Amino acid sequence: MTELVRSYLFLRRAIGVLGIALPILVVAGKHLLEGGDPLGSLSSYYYSDLRNVFVGVLCAIGVFLISYRGYGFIDDIAGTVAGVAAICVAMFPTSPASATPAEQAIGIVHVVSATIFFLTLAFFCLFLFTKTDATTPTRRKIARNVVYRVCGIVLLACLALIVLVGQLFAAATWHPTLWLESLAVVTFGVAWLVKGSALLRDR
Repeated sequence: MTELVRSYLFLRRAIGVLGIALPILVVAGKHLLEGGDPLGSLSSYYYSDLRNVFVGVLCAIGVFLISYRGYGFIDDIAGTVAGVAAICVAMFPTSPASATPAEQAIGIVHVVSATIFFLTLAFFCLFLFTKTDATTPTRRKIARNVVYRVCGIVLLACLALIVLVGQLFAAATWHPTLWLESLAVVTFGVAWLVKGSALLRDR
Protein backbone atom coordinates (compact mmCIF):
# COMPACT_ATOMS: atom_id res chain seq x y z
CA MET A 1 0.00 0.00 0.00
CA THR A 2 2.87 2.37 0.86
CA GLU A 3 4.51 1.74 -2.52
CA LEU A 4 1.20 2.46 -4.26
CA VAL A 5 0.88 5.80 -2.47
CA ARG A 6 4.46 6.66 -3.42
CA SER A 7 3.69 5.83 -7.05
CA TYR A 8 0.68 8.16 -7.03
CA LEU A 9 2.74 10.93 -5.46
CA PHE A 10 5.48 10.44 -8.06
CA LEU A 11 2.98 10.68 -10.93
CA ARG A 12 1.43 13.84 -9.52
CA ARG A 13 4.81 15.48 -8.93
CA ALA A 14 6.07 14.44 -12.35
CA ILE A 15 3.03 15.97 -14.03
CA GLY A 16 3.55 19.15 -12.02
CA VAL A 17 7.25 19.44 -12.80
CA LEU A 18 6.72 18.83 -16.51
CA GLY A 19 3.91 21.39 -16.64
CA ILE A 20 6.06 24.09 -15.05
CA ALA A 21 9.10 23.14 -17.14
CA LEU A 22 7.42 23.14 -20.56
CA PRO A 23 7.18 26.91 -21.22
CA ILE A 24 10.58 27.53 -19.66
CA LEU A 25 12.27 24.88 -21.79
CA VAL A 26 10.79 25.88 -25.13
CA VAL A 27 10.90 29.67 -24.73
CA ALA A 28 14.37 29.82 -23.18
CA GLY A 29 15.65 26.99 -25.38
CA LYS A 30 14.53 28.67 -28.57
CA HIS A 31 16.13 31.94 -27.47
CA LEU A 32 19.43 30.19 -26.79
CA LEU A 33 19.48 28.02 -29.92
CA GLU A 34 17.87 30.26 -32.52
CA GLY A 35 17.69 33.73 -31.01
CA GLY A 36 15.07 36.17 -32.16
CA ASP A 37 11.77 37.14 -30.57
CA PRO A 38 9.46 34.72 -28.76
CA LEU A 39 6.89 32.98 -30.91
CA GLY A 40 3.18 33.76 -30.85
CA SER A 41 2.11 30.74 -28.81
CA LEU A 42 3.51 27.66 -27.10
CA SER A 43 2.14 25.54 -29.92
CA SER A 44 4.18 27.55 -32.44
CA TYR A 45 7.36 26.08 -30.96
CA TYR A 46 6.47 22.90 -32.83
CA TYR A 47 7.96 24.66 -35.86
CA SER A 48 11.20 25.59 -34.09
CA ASP A 49 14.32 23.64 -33.13
CA LEU A 50 12.52 22.85 -29.87
CA ARG A 51 9.91 20.66 -31.60
CA ASN A 52 11.14 17.45 -30.00
CA VAL A 53 11.12 19.04 -26.54
CA PHE A 54 7.59 20.39 -27.03
CA VAL A 55 6.26 17.07 -28.32
CA GLY A 56 8.22 14.97 -25.83
CA VAL A 57 7.11 16.88 -22.74
CA LEU A 58 3.45 16.91 -23.82
CA CYS A 59 3.51 13.19 -24.58
CA ALA A 60 5.13 12.47 -21.21
CA ILE A 61 2.42 14.54 -19.48
CA GLY A 62 -0.18 12.63 -21.50
CA VAL A 63 1.20 9.22 -20.55
CA PHE A 64 1.41 10.17 -16.87
CA LEU A 65 -2.17 11.45 -16.90
CA ILE A 66 -3.45 8.29 -18.57
CA SER A 67 -1.56 6.21 -15.98
CA TYR A 68 -2.92 8.28 -13.11
CA ARG A 69 -5.52 6.66 -10.88
CA GLY A 70 -7.40 8.87 -8.46
CA TYR A 71 -10.00 8.08 -5.84
CA GLY A 72 -12.77 6.98 -8.15
CA PHE A 73 -14.08 6.33 -11.63
CA ILE A 74 -14.47 10.02 -12.48
CA ASP A 75 -10.84 10.72 -11.57
CA ASP A 76 -9.67 7.91 -13.84
CA ILE A 77 -11.83 9.06 -16.75
CA ALA A 78 -10.70 12.68 -16.33
CA GLY A 79 -7.05 11.61 -16.28
CA THR A 80 -7.48 9.56 -19.44
CA VAL A 81 -9.34 12.35 -21.25
CA ALA A 82 -6.70 14.94 -20.29
CA GLY A 83 -3.88 12.55 -21.21
CA VAL A 84 -5.26 11.71 -24.63
CA ALA A 85 -5.90 15.42 -25.25
CA ALA A 86 -2.30 16.29 -24.31
CA ILE A 87 -0.94 13.69 -26.74
CA CYS A 88 -3.25 14.97 -29.48
CA VAL A 89 -1.99 18.53 -28.88
CA ALA A 90 1.52 17.22 -29.50
CA MET A 91 0.70 14.97 -32.46
CA PHE A 92 -1.61 17.37 -34.31
CA PRO A 93 0.31 20.67 -34.58
CA THR A 94 -1.20 24.11 -34.81
CA SER A 95 -1.74 25.44 -38.33
CA PRO A 96 1.34 27.16 -39.79
CA ALA A 97 1.24 30.36 -41.79
CA SER A 98 -0.20 29.81 -45.29
CA ALA A 99 -1.64 26.47 -44.19
CA THR A 100 -3.03 24.00 -46.70
CA PRO A 101 -6.60 22.68 -46.19
CA ALA A 102 -5.16 19.52 -44.61
CA GLU A 103 -2.98 21.57 -42.23
CA GLN A 104 -5.99 23.70 -41.32
CA ALA A 105 -7.96 20.57 -40.45
CA ILE A 106 -5.08 19.31 -38.30
CA GLY A 107 -4.96 22.73 -36.66
CA ILE A 108 -8.63 22.44 -35.72
CA VAL A 109 -7.93 19.09 -34.02
CA HIS A 110 -5.07 20.82 -32.18
CA VAL A 111 -7.28 23.65 -30.90
CA VAL A 112 -10.09 21.30 -29.84
CA SER A 113 -7.60 19.02 -28.05
CA ALA A 114 -5.94 21.95 -26.25
CA THR A 115 -9.36 23.22 -25.13
CA ILE A 116 -10.34 19.80 -23.77
CA PHE A 117 -6.95 19.52 -22.06
CA PHE A 118 -7.26 22.83 -20.20
CA LEU A 119 -10.94 22.35 -19.34
CA THR A 120 -10.26 18.91 -17.90
CA LEU A 121 -7.36 20.23 -15.85
CA ALA A 122 -9.61 22.99 -14.51
CA PHE A 123 -12.17 20.29 -13.62
CA PHE A 124 -9.46 18.44 -11.68
CA CYS A 125 -8.59 21.59 -9.73
CA LEU A 126 -12.12 22.73 -8.96
CA PHE A 127 -13.95 19.47 -8.33
CA LEU A 128 -11.61 16.50 -7.86
CA PHE A 129 -8.58 17.79 -5.95
CA THR A 130 -10.82 19.59 -3.45
CA LYS A 131 -12.59 16.41 -2.33
CA THR A 132 -11.84 14.93 1.09
CA ASP A 133 -12.98 11.99 3.17
CA ALA A 134 -12.28 13.81 6.41
CA THR A 135 -15.20 15.24 8.38
CA THR A 136 -13.00 18.10 9.56
CA PRO A 137 -10.30 18.97 7.01
CA THR A 138 -6.89 19.95 8.34
CA ARG A 139 -5.64 23.52 7.99
CA ARG A 140 -3.25 22.38 5.27
CA LYS A 141 -6.10 20.70 3.37
CA ILE A 142 -8.12 23.92 3.55
CA ALA A 143 -5.08 25.84 2.28
CA ARG A 144 -4.58 23.31 -0.52
CA ASN A 145 -8.22 23.66 -1.54
CA VAL A 146 -7.75 27.42 -1.83
CA VAL A 147 -4.76 26.81 -4.12
CA TYR A 148 -6.72 24.31 -6.22
CA ARG A 149 -9.66 26.67 -6.66
CA VAL A 150 -7.41 29.60 -7.56
CA CYS A 151 -5.58 27.40 -10.08
CA GLY A 152 -8.87 26.24 -11.60
CA ILE A 153 -10.15 29.80 -11.92
CA VAL A 154 -6.86 30.95 -13.46
CA LEU A 155 -6.99 28.10 -15.98
CA LEU A 156 -10.52 29.04 -17.05
CA ALA A 157 -9.63 32.74 -17.17
CA CYS A 158 -6.57 32.04 -19.32
CA LEU A 159 -8.65 29.95 -21.70
CA ALA A 160 -11.24 32.71 -22.05
CA LEU A 161 -8.59 35.39 -22.50
CA ILE A 162 -6.77 33.34 -25.14
CA VAL A 163 -9.96 33.32 -27.20
CA LEU A 164 -10.50 37.04 -26.59
CA VAL A 165 -6.97 38.19 -27.48
CA GLY A 166 -7.02 35.91 -30.51
CA GLN A 167 -9.89 38.01 -31.80
CA LEU A 168 -8.70 41.45 -30.71
CA PHE A 169 -4.89 41.25 -30.65
CA ALA A 170 -4.02 38.58 -33.22
CA ALA A 171 -1.02 40.54 -34.52
CA ALA A 172 0.18 41.89 -31.15
CA THR A 173 3.96 42.05 -30.85
CA TRP A 174 3.85 41.31 -27.11
CA HIS A 175 2.61 37.74 -27.75
CA PRO A 176 -0.34 37.62 -25.31
CA THR A 177 -1.36 34.09 -26.32
CA LEU A 178 2.12 32.74 -25.52
CA TRP A 179 2.13 34.24 -22.02
CA LEU A 180 -1.44 33.21 -21.27
CA GLU A 181 -0.76 29.64 -22.38
CA SER A 182 2.44 29.61 -20.34
CA LEU A 183 0.58 30.87 -17.26
CA ALA A 184 -2.09 28.20 -17.72
CA VAL A 185 0.47 25.40 -18.04
CA VAL A 186 2.49 26.60 -15.04
CA THR A 187 -0.74 26.95 -13.03
CA PHE A 188 -1.79 23.37 -13.64
CA GLY A 189 1.77 22.31 -12.78
CA VAL A 190 1.54 24.05 -9.42
CA ALA A 191 -1.80 22.37 -8.68
CA TRP A 192 -0.35 18.94 -9.39
CA LEU A 193 2.73 19.62 -7.27
CA VAL A 194 0.44 20.52 -4.37
CA LYS A 195 -1.60 17.37 -4.99
CA GLY A 196 1.63 15.38 -5.01
CA SER A 197 2.47 16.69 -1.52
CA ALA A 198 5.51 18.58 -2.78
CA LEU A 199 3.87 21.74 -1.40
CA LEU A 200 1.55 22.30 1.60
CA ARG A 201 1.67 18.68 2.72
CA ASP A 202 0.11 17.80 6.05
CA ARG A 203 2.53 17.89 8.96
